[in-house]
Amino acid sequence: MKTILTVDDSPSIRQMVSFTLKNAGYEVLEAGDGNAGLSQAKSKPCQLIITDQNMPGMDGLTMIKALRALPAYKATPILMLTTESSDAMKQQGRAAGATGWIVKPFNPQTLIDVVRKLIG
Repeated sequence: MKTILTVDDSPSIRQMVSFTLKNAGYEVLEAGDGNAGLSQAKSKPCQLIITDQNMPGMDGLTMIKALRALPAYKATPILMLTTESSDAMKQQGRAAGATGWIVKPFNPQTLIDVVRKLIG
């Protein structure tokens, strides 16, 4: 079973993402901020990471840069799931190493389609 890490400071968003992905047959790990996300990713290999941008402690872009610095996560797909939709922010995301961008509020079926494209 493929493992997906979802990182968001909103428990309701994490629950929604987790529920959507578990129903599609994935194992899901959850973290409430970038620091927790980073340690979760180090403790268990994840095939995909979905992260919010604006979180206390460590934001999404900072966490992506930290993950990309780890050999295990150099090529792992990382999706930004955020309310941020500006082109400037998307460029920063790509520069940090984000694979894709989904704007909240998200459509669960769209999320599943993107995840299946990325990791099957």
